[in-house]
Amino acid sequence: MHRNRITAALIAAACLSINAIPATANAADSDETRFVSPVAATPAATPGATPEAAAAQGSQPAEQVQPEAAPQPEAAPAAPTYSPPAGTWVTQQNMDNAAAIVHAGQEMGLPQRAYEIAVATAMQESNLNNYGHLGDRNDYDSQGLFQQRPSMGWGSVEQITDPNYAAKAFYNRLVEVPGWESLPLTVAAQTVQGSAFPDAYAKHEGLAVTIVADIVS
Repeated sequence: MHRNRITAALIAAACLSINAIPATANAADSDETRFVSPVAATPAATPGATPEAAAAQGSQPAEQVQPEAAPQPEAAPAAPTYSPPAGTWVTQQNMDNAAAIVHAGQEMGLPQRAYEIAVATAMQESNLNNYGHLGDRNDYDSQGLFQQRPSMGWGSVEQITDPNYAAKAFYNRLVEVPGWESLPLTVAAQTVQGSAFPDAYAKHEGLAVTIVADIVS
């Protein structure tokens, strides 16, 4: 009987101890756990697109803007070509040389009569050919359209075989002839050239006038 009372007392004490333990809340149980995906967000797919198209849409790089091409400079206009007078011995190369003689005079601001005298002179001296040294057939050291001679102060071989230089060298001496514009063509030409055939230039005047007129027109 006494033992039963002790046992009952122990049970009662144990129950009181259990009830005295304070209740603790599990913070982990009360907090809402949130999961953040490490995968970066992708742009929304186009409505109605297939899964493959939607995946490709997110992987395409941004379109690059190409710079505008710089404008190209305009090509220089081609030099005009002058046709030889029909029915004459004048070739295209001869005509080109005559044009070079005329253009040199234009650059110097000379009148048309100077071009006619110069072209007729070159017709007599070289048939409007820009000759180099002709070897055994060469007349002393004469070369170029006007058969000018380096030894006579006309310039170097390179200079007198340059049509522009040769023509200007001729014009420079022509304008020093008193009254050259009103002189007969053959007299004006001979005064500059000092040829052994002083009257030979006259026969070229008509064709020279025609050639010059075609070039300046």
